[in-house]
Amino acid sequence: MKNKLVKRILALTMTTAMAVGLLAGCGGGKAEETASTGEKKSSEASGEFDWKAYEGTTIEIQMVQHTASEAMVNKLEEFEELTGIHVEYSITPESSYFDKVSTSLASGSGSPDLFMSGAYQLWDYSSAGYVEDLSTYLEDQSMVSPDYDYDDFVQSAVNALKWSGVPGEPVGTGQQLGLPLAFEVYTMAYNQKAFKDNGLEVPKTYDELLTVCDKLQNWNGDNSYAVAVRGARDWGTIHPAYMSMFSAFGAKDFEIEGDKLVSKVNSPEAVEMTEFFVDMIKRGGSSSWSKYTWYDCGVDLGTGNTAMVLDADNNPVHQNWEGASEEAGNIAYAPLPVAKEGDPQISNYWTWSVAMNSASKNKGAAWYYIMYFTGKEFAKYATIEGNSLDPARTSVWESEEFKTMMEGQPGYIEAYEATIENTTILFTPQPYFFETTTEWAATLQDIVAGKYDSAQDGLDQLKEKMDKAVSDIDLSQY
Repeated sequence: MKNKLVKRILALTMTTAMAVGLLAGCGGGKAEETASTGEKKSSEASGEFDWKAYEGTTIEIQMVQHTASEAMVNKLEEFEELTGIHVEYSITPESSYFDKVSTSLASGSGSPDLFMSGAYQLWDYSSAGYVEDLSTYLEDQSMVSPDYDYDDFVQSAVNALKWSGVPGEPVGTGQQLGLPLAFEVYTMAYNQKAFKDNGLEVPKTYDELLTVCDKLQNWNGDNSYAVAVRGARDWGTIHPAYMSMFSAFGAKDFEIEGDKLVSKVNSPEAVEMTEFFVDMIKRGGSSSWSKYTWYDCGVDLGTGNTAMVLDADNNPVHQNWEGASEEAGNIAYAPLPVAKEGDPQISNYWTWSVAMNSASKNKGAAWYYIMYFTGKEFAKYATIEGNSLDPARTSVWESEEFKTMMEGQPGYIEAYEATIENTTILFTPQPYFFETTTEWAATLQDIVAGKYDSAQDGLDQLKEKMDKAVSDIDLSQY
């Protein structure tokens, strides 16, 4: 299966034009490979931690265009002064970023040493053998700064980046494939003025949400609508609100039967949830829903085109800073609706992390980079000064600076606190995630468009396609 995965990753990258990094830092270009293979250059005998242990080493990192990347670039000079490690980097828009990373990792050259990633991508990359297990470094006291404070991480964010490598086994155990820079959970943002002017309460249940959808269509003019959710024909449509609600209905994407993964996307729970979701889109969604991405949902809330967004909690924030959009100051936050009041809030997870190339020739220096830029001090800087949300460190959430910063985002912290306890990656880990979820998004679009006789019919056909996608996985071989 590994050979199949490698070929699939390479084939995927060949279909998309490679983008040149928008920014080049500290000299740019390919990082030079030093003679070091990750061995310490000082303090080797004492076993004590030393920030200068890899002085003189050059490492390379590939970053995605993100507030966390901007914050890292701003602190590179301080890191280089502290460690003596020279860092070369590139920043690439997300639309072409993972193609670039996939090609680089598949080359086996060891370049880049580090890369930013989400957890789903790490399932693909680790299945192909491209990702270093960071547990080795975390468990070596001589490699960990005394003030690193691993226990300060939001533990569910760390656990979301652990996986055994066995398809079907949930995240939370096994290799530490990356460490988190920032993450997002899925909540509801809404226009307070829209609700006040129409005498409506913020919906807490699915039934209430549908009622509000009926009453808020055209609430702000002919092109305005009630609720924005993602709808584009790619995996990004499934993983935020849809998957969070899918799991809240008790549905699952896959289950293990014998030595095989078997899709359950056509179960009674899955059909019921999808019928609800389609009804919500038809009664309250945008006429352009099938084109909607993260960006469109946020912008429509900021321009007053939509009254609600069910998406990443950090998405609408960028529309709500003072002067950021037409509706800045009118936006507030609440947990996602549930079946009935009192039901637990359930959310899927997305994490931006730093991971290490298993072929890196500078693993020690690369680990120092990860440690510095996932530490408490940097997390606070990235959040407070760089607006990089959500912070992966509990100490940042609890800081007075963060609480003051978020005073203009009413309900944000409360929605997070109501949701985080039951937040985890809700998908079944498996190396064909992108293939199966992209097909899922296409099916959802077609169900909304009426191309199937029913949601059951569409999901029955989706099950067959998903079962075929994972058919080569034989769990007896793990």
